[in-house]
Amino acid sequence: MADNERRNPLMPWFIGLAIVVAADLYVAYLFLTGVCQAPGIAQVFVVVVIPVVYLALMYLTFKSQP
Repeated sequence: MADNERRNPLMPWFIGLAIVVAADLYVAYLFLTGVCQAPGIAQVFVVVVIPVVYLALMYLTFKSQP
């Protein structure tokens, strides 16, 4: 039988957000402890820019669904 309960259309975005934040914290931890010797600009790009762009695109995708 069909359930008429409407689910939150942004639930996949919240799950993705949690996964991205967890992975980002782990990578930032590796950068801060000195395990990775990548240049500073690459570290900022990996820890800030890529997750922000990914989350923004994921949010726009889920908001555009009917």
